[in-house]
Amino acid sequence: MSADPTVKGVQPGASRTLMYYLSLIGFFAIFSTTISKNPVLPLFVTAMGAGDSVLGLIAAVSPLAGILFSFPVGVLSDRIGRRRLLVASGCVFLLAPLLYLFIADPLWLVPVRFFHGTATAILGPVVSAIIAERFPDTKGEMLGTYSSATLIGRTIAPLAGGIIITAFAFTPGLFPYRMVYVAAALAAVPVFILILRYREESPGSLHLPGISVFKESLATFAGNRRLRATALADMATYFAFGAFETFLPVYLFALHFEAYQIGIIFAIQVLIIAVTKPFFGRIADRIDKRIQIIAGLLVTGGAIAAVPFAATWPGFLAASAVFGLGISLSTVATSAYVADVAKTEEIGASMGALSSIMDIGHAAGPLVTGIIITLAGYPSGFTAGLVLAVAVTAIFMLSVRNRDITR
Repeated sequence: MSADPTVKGVQPGASRTLMYYLSLIGFFAIFSTTISKNPVLPLFVTAMGAGDSVLGLIAAVSPLAGILFSFPVGVLSDRIGRRRLLVASGCVFLLAPLLYLFIADPLWLVPVRFFHGTATAILGPVVSAIIAERFPDTKGEMLGTYSSATLIGRTIAPLAGGIIITAFAFTPGLFPYRMVYVAAALAAVPVFILILRYREESPGSLHLPGISVFKESLATFAGNRRLRATALADMATYFAFGAFETFLPVYLFALHFEAYQIGIIFAIQVLIIAVTKPFFGRIADRIDKRIQIIAGLLVTGGAIAAVPFAATWPGFLAASAVFGLGISLSTVATSAYVADVAKTEEIGASMGALSSIMDIGHAAGPLVTGIIITLAGYPSGFTAGLVLAVAVTAIFMLSVRNRDITR
């Protein structure tokens, strides 16, 4: 990369070049990982004769990698440099799709999915830290721009995967699904190349930090009430998001809506998030980020609680659109606020911790909501997202009430 990624004094041209590269990396990386799981993974597992329990196990291990590794990766990037971690993620992005080509026993997908999940567990916190360092005055907007690029890749990937499977449907056995993983590997090639072109002025130490460094970083994060509260805000947002994306399709199907109508509802939501994130990021750079986080939490909670009252397709479409606005409003501000609060030498660790806690919320949302729905029905299940959002909003307001971010 021609731009010299120092922390300060970035020229406008270098800024555009850096964001162009990071956005391309994010687009191709998330396209590659998404096409590897949606819609091909359930079909691939089923074609190998596995049941729902095995499918559930396989689906769970990828986010588990994010929960376990995002924080340690963030700590490492603060010590040994961002580029080394990016190169490691690029290798995983490139190699993991090829492993699917040799699988004939579905249980082998468990370690492969976990390995593949480490790629995004590394990429997300490291890129967020780079953006926060390189764009101190416009980090909200730039974080939103990067997130939008990944959302575009996430949106296009299932369509591309479905087309590939359909195009090779005449071939026998597992060949149609393996062609999807070939496409995932090809999409990872530009990720690897672009990462190799990235340069940083201070690559960091070659010596790996000891356990005490990780403990110290974790204690620093956990001891800062602002960082804890902001991570809780992200957790509550993604708790609702996990519940929404898991159970709204089932709920709508039970109400006899067509599959294409359900697809449109989610497509509009993703489009809204992708379009509005840079805009809301720009706002976050100009107003009090705490207000934006609170507003996003309440909008998200209110939108998911409104689902049982939306009796018509336009009503569900409106609830989904407002839900997307709430997610966009809150999440772009949480990352920017964490960058404001965290110490300069702990930005990577803080972004990693934020990502890990976000993944916990995303994983817990479907599990907890599913239990509530089983015991008390869909209205109670969807309302749980609002209850958590309100509770976390109260905690957040109490934790960040002082404007001095050092206290």
